[in-house]
Order: sequence, then structure tokens, then C-alpha cells
Amino acid sequence: MNELSALSGLRDDVPLPDVDRLAAPRTRLTAAFRQETRRGRAAFPNRRMILAGAAAGALAMAAGIVATLPEDGTRASAGQGPRVLSAGASADALELAAATVEKHDGTEPGPKQWVYDKSTVFVQGKPQSSEEWSRWDGTGHASLPGIPPAGDISDFDPDELQVWYGPNQEARWKEEGYDDRSQRQFYRFLASLPSDPGRMMKRIRQEHAIGSIKGETRAQRDWREIDVLYRSVLIPPNVQAGLFRALAKIPGARVATGVKDPLGRAAIGVSVTYAEKTPSGWQGKQEIFFDPESYAYLGQTRNDGKIVSARAAWGVVNKPGARP
Repeated sequence: MNELSALSGLRDDVPLPDVDRLAAPRTRLTAAFRQETRRGRAAFPNRRMILAGAAAGALAMAAGIVATLPEDGTRASAGQGPRVLSAGASADALELAAATVEKHDGTEPGPKQWVYDKSTVFVQGKPQSSEEWSRWDGTGHASLPGIPPAGDISDFDPDELQVWYGPNQEARWKEEGYDDRSQRQFYRFLASLPSDPGRMMKRIRQEHAIGSIKGETRAQRDWREIDVLYRSVLIPPNVQAGLFRALAKIPGARVATGVKDPLGRAAIGVSVTYAEKTPSGWQGKQEIFFDPESYAYLGQTRNDGKIVSARAAWGVVNKPGARP
């Protein structure tokens, strides 16, 4: 099973985004792409602009947008290279992304199911991968490679799956206001958020509790919040949509097409750039990568690539050690 295909399954009971609502941003995107074509596509005289259907190009969505294809019908994106959209086109692209992810399946896993997450971080340019399984009700956790115990490690095997089980802590965590929620508690908190991006981000700032930093602007705080939230494996569809719309409201946020994620996969990127160090210590380009068809989170780079991570695979399974 392709781990990204789990996000791209659309619910039949939810109608397509309203055509009238998407007409204006789709028209603006069409105009922006045509303008860029006139300015910089002389090297591709046989290319034509077509109205693409769902998942037909680097920014293709359920409602359909304009994509550039060669006459033989194959994708031209490989030869185009990265392209940063204007502020208006970025906002329209993020709105179309939001309208698409609203149709994703929002079924909650069962309490005894496990959320699988394989992540890769790059340390001095070298990838290091790890796998984790978290039981939905918070009573279990597993990991590979294993963590060596204190003391004698002569018999320790890092390739042996380490599984931990414990009592249900959800009630105590809620009573004590402990922020390390179970997967289930975190998902249900997100599902309770209002769909309006402004009100949604206000609630997140109030309750997500990543911590305020003196001197940080609201836009900087919102970017940090969104950056952390996208690392959550399961996000309800309404919140995925709200996060895309919230990104569109952050000053300086731009969408780039034709880019690669940290693992070399085709992606779109959403970035902000801080010319000077922020109160949180971030400086330079901060970019979040998404699959160009399902809009699943793929990874991120921070501080001009000094911190690089990627989600290699994910899914919901029935036992620790299983993979989607």
C-alpha cells in the first residue's frame, strides 16, 4: 500500500467544491501561469495550456486547474524546474489545496489500532531513519531502532522491535492539563477546532501550548504552530483545509511548484523567509513540502536547510511492527 494513497481517497458523500467559489482563484491562477508562459517559456514552443482534471499536474486538484503539458500529453514539469508563485497566485493555490483536502477521508482509527510513522532526518547531510508505532488510545508505543538501556548493552539488538504497554493515561493527562496527549486526544482536539482559519489559529495558540516567545509576532507564532501541527500523522480534513488557509494569511508566504522534498520526491513547497533571526531563533528560508496530488505532508527544511526532515511513510495498522 502506498502510504500517501491513504490521504488521497476522497469521500463519495461529500460534494465537489462549489464551482462558483473556486472560479475566481482558478481564473487568477490561469492568468498567472499564462503570464509566466509568455515571459519565460519560449524554449517550449509546442506546449499548450489545458484545463486539467483531478491530480493531472503539479498543482492539479479535484476542481481542476490549468497545467502546462507538452503536445504528446506527458508532463512537462520535469523540464520546468522550481517556480515561485506570486503572492496572489500563492493564496489561490493554497485555497484550491484547502478545497481538495476537505474531501479527504476523516475516519478515526479504532482504540486498539496503531499509527505508524517512518521519519528521516538528515544529520550533516546523511539520512537517518526511524520507525514508530503509537496505539490510538495512548496505551502502547513501539520503535525501531530500539533505544539501548542503561548499563550493560552487550545483548542489546537495535533491530529488535521495542514495544511498551502501560495504563490508560488519557483521563489523568486531561485533568492535569498535560500537553503530551494520546494520538486520539490530539486528533479530537483538532477535530473540535472551528473551520475559519483566524478563529482556528486563535484556539491553537490558546490550547496547543508550544509556548509563547517574547517579541515573536503573531505571524511567526502561527508559522511555528503550523510547522509543528503538520508533523502530526493524522489531521482531520477540516483542519488540514484550515491550515492551508491560515498559511495563505501569513505575510510573505509563497508557494513553489516543481520542487523536490528532502527525499527527492516531487513536491510543492510553502515557505517564508526571515531575513533576520526571529525571537525563536529561526532565520532564512523555512519550507514545508506537500505531495502535489494528495497534499499530504512530506517534510520540511528550516533555517535555510540546516534542519531537514521528511516523512518517509505512514499509515494505520493493527499491531506494532506492522507496516502499511
